[in-house]
Amino acid sequence: MATFTRSDELQGAEFVDADLRGARFVRADLSGVVMRGVDVAGADIDGPWLFDGESFLRVNGVDVIPLVEAELNRRFPGRADRRAGDPDGLRAAWAMLERTWAATLERVAAMPAGTVDVSVGGEWSFAQTLRHLVMATDTWLGRAVLETEQPFHPIGQPNVEYETDGNDMSIFTTDTPSYAEVLEVRASRVAMVRDFLATATSDELAATRKNPWDPECQETTLSCLHVILEEEWEHHRYAVRDLDAIEAQSDT
Repeated sequence: MATFTRSDELQGAEFVDADLRGARFVRADLSGVVMRGVDVAGADIDGPWLFDGESFLRVNGVDVIPLVEAELNRRFPGRADRRAGDPDGLRAAWAMLERTWAATLERVAAMPAGTVDVSVGGEWSFAQTLRHLVMATDTWLGRAVLETEQPFHPIGQPNVEYETDGNDMSIFTTDTPSYAEVLEVRASRVAMVRDFLATATSDELAATRKNPWDPECQETTLSCLHVILEEEWEHHRYAVRDLDAIEAQSDT
């Protein structure tokens, strides 16, 4: 099977009568792609950046992004509040998020041993997802908002495609921590956000901070918190998707 990487020049390529059945696109930039007369039955698209307010995705002339957004908000109560703009709204949004994750942790605890380390389709396992959220909190609250010189916990899980370029990743462990340790560190980061929001004011939310991955760019404390909420809801969606797949496989 042919593999095309980021070094291959496929921009502007034209595929005519091409058989792409079963092809898999991972971290591929398909923005602006035009498909006409295509059979997309069974296609599975996951694009978390669709909801940035500027994108559109048309299927047979209909922009489906608002429809997808509404359905995700229905499936995940509280998700619609991830862009809350005031302290009270953020506190309520985080409380709902905590309850959502608590229910998912209970679900995982009732599943067979080893479930937390199962990877579905090459994606992060449940334990790795929690480790990534540790890093997300350390990055956007610890590093950006609190301006801690070295905020990272060693068990954090970086996204090697986006978060390691030009950054020292030697702090992160190459060993696999126990799930109990993952839960402990994850709980401490959840509490860190909760404690920060407990006393946050509107003036603090408007304060400017450096983007943790691009210090030349300015963020606000509010925008940093929005990134954390976005990360939390997107990765919760991924986790639930994969838990459903694990359960379905065990039932066959």
